[in-house]
Amino acid sequence: MRWLLAFTLFSLALAGHAATAPATPVATVDKVLVEKSQRRLQLISQGKTLKSYRISLGKQPVGAKLREGDLRTPEGFYWIDWRRQSEKYNLSMHISYPNARDQAQAKAAGVKPGSMIMIHGTPLDDEYPEWFFHTLDWTEGCIAMKNADMREVWALVKDGTLIEIRP
Repeated sequence: MRWLLAFTLFSLALAGHAATAPATPVATVDKVLVEKSQRRLQLISQGKTLKSYRISLGKQPVGAKLREGDLRTPEGFYWIDWRRQSEKYNLSMHISYPNARDQAQAKAAGVKPGSMIMIHGTPLDDEYPEWFFHTLDWTEGCIAMKNADMREVWALVKDGTLIEIRP
């Protein structure tokens, strides 16, 4: 009989604890917002910023990407369309650049628009530590972040998520 009383009290204690413990809903990231002039990437859910990160851009950060090799980061609306682990840059998520507007502008100018614009981490390099990259615009047009930040973004942002890149 004692075991029944102990079991009942234990069950009531667990039920009381479960009822008072707050549920922590996991917000879904529905947009990634990049503000180039602020060197900031934000994860947005239902119009509210969930997280914000410091980023690095292409070596020519001012202005929208015009052609392949111009070292600029694009501006406009795109999608995160696939991802991969990168030997050179840790984790990387592909941005759907060029969109139709970018393709039309490049065609009118008689140039290739470029491709393979990614959000990625920093190189794992013994000669240059991660903090060295974090304070520079060093990419060829991609958006780079610290590897710990990239792991968070990788976990929170799903393929198919909208990304807006502003000047």
